[in-house]
Amino acid sequence: MTYVEKSPKTWSSVCIGVYLAGIGYMGVETLPDDFGVWLGVSGLFLLLLLPCLAVPISKRIYHRVEIDATTLRVGRERLPLTDIDPASVRAAAQGQLPSAPQHYATSLNTPDVLSPDARGSHANPRLMGGAWGMPMGMDSVVIATRRGEFLTVATRDRAAFLQALSAPLHPAAPPQQY
Repeated sequence: MTYVEKSPKTWSSVCIGVYLAGIGYMGVETLPDDFGVWLGVSGLFLLLLLPCLAVPISKRIYHRVEIDATTLRVGRERLPLTDIDPASVRAAAQGQLPSAPQHYATSLNTPDVLSPDARGSHANPRLMGGAWGMPMGMDSVVIATRRGEFLTVATRDRAAFLQALSAPLHPAAPPQQY
């Protein structure tokens, strides 16, 4: 069983669509007479497009969540499932699901503290994936390792993530033979 969170492509599609529509409209008015001007202005508008696409690309790099039979991968980090405390996954799954405003409040107020003394404490769990902070609009799930380190995972679908994570950690009981 493999679980992969799909990132929405709406923002990127809208940004690219607006860019293409804008340069297409400018091209209708200026081509073929002012090809150099059209090309230059298209390049300048491309400089506006790139920062808009940087956020989804960053989320893809640092907050991509994949779970296979042996490993939890969040961004650039890999954690063997044998290192995860199953009790912390059960506790997170039994917790109350946050509302949409709580998602945004949590993501705005959850930076990853870079001081070594604060890393891994229960008060400020380390954010997995390599990013500096929680992306706005994503939910956070706190899990623990068997060594006692607390980790925060940014997820788009909390319930599906916890279900996929608990499946390999809590295998079904073998059928009883009579």
